[in-house]
Amino acid sequence: MVTEGGMKCVKVLLYVLLLTCCICAVGLIAVGLGAKLDVNPTINRGATSESPVPVVIIAMGVCLLLVAFVGCYGACKEDFCLMIVLAICLSLILLAEVAAIIAGYMLKDKVMSESNKDFQQLIQNYPENNHMSSIMDRMQEHFTCCRATNYTDWEKILLMTKQVPGSYCVSITKGCGINFSIKEMHAEGCVEKTGIWLRSKVVIATGLSIAFMEVLGIVFACCLVKTIRCVSDNVRGPVSSVRLTRGAG
Repeated sequence: MVTEGGMKCVKVLLYVLLLTCCICAVGLIAVGLGAKLDVNPTINRGATSESPVPVVIIAMGVCLLLVAFVGCYGACKEDFCLMIVLAICLSLILLAEVAAIIAGYMLKDKVMSESNKDFQQLIQNYPENNHMSSIMDRMQEHFTCCRATNYTDWEKILLMTKQVPGSYCVSITKGCGINFSIKEMHAEGCVEKTGIWLRSKVVIATGLSIAFMEVLGIVFACCLVKTIRCVSDNVRGPVSSVRLTRGAG
């Protein structure tokens, strides 16, 4: 009875954890699809290759969703093999995330360079895409930044329009981007400021939360494996004893 009660408790905790993983997976897929359908066409207009980031995000979401489904089915059926598969998959995903963090840290200069290129492409398409222009303006206002590196990224557009968007101004007023002064512009670039914000607020918090859930999932899966084995041994034990008794008789 104690073993069965422990199994029910572990199953409930595992269900809650896997449901949370499903929600996170759906969120990742939605973010990836949104980025691919909305941002990528603008970035890649005239570019030679697409950004792989949305595809990677979608792939992560799909993998997490499949693993969560396998875990829920295995827990429901109390399947010994599927629980082992769940623990192995979660361990592999955790190792892959650690490897990705290490690779991201080692390749951070390249990532910054690619981000600068994407921003430069967005700047070229800025006057042509009202939706992306609105997003970029809000981003510049929120992060108090100026394009990829600074206002000089607008050099080509400055030559044509003789003005910059109002979101570049430290104090946003009507017409502040016309006949502007350098002192009135945000000094820092958006790539650097958004990168700092992502690392400090999003990446660390999200990464630790997901890693914590995965570790819990591994622990719960292993506990359920042990419990299933104990129950199975208890069931087989009396049956084996009866057979031995009958054989002796």
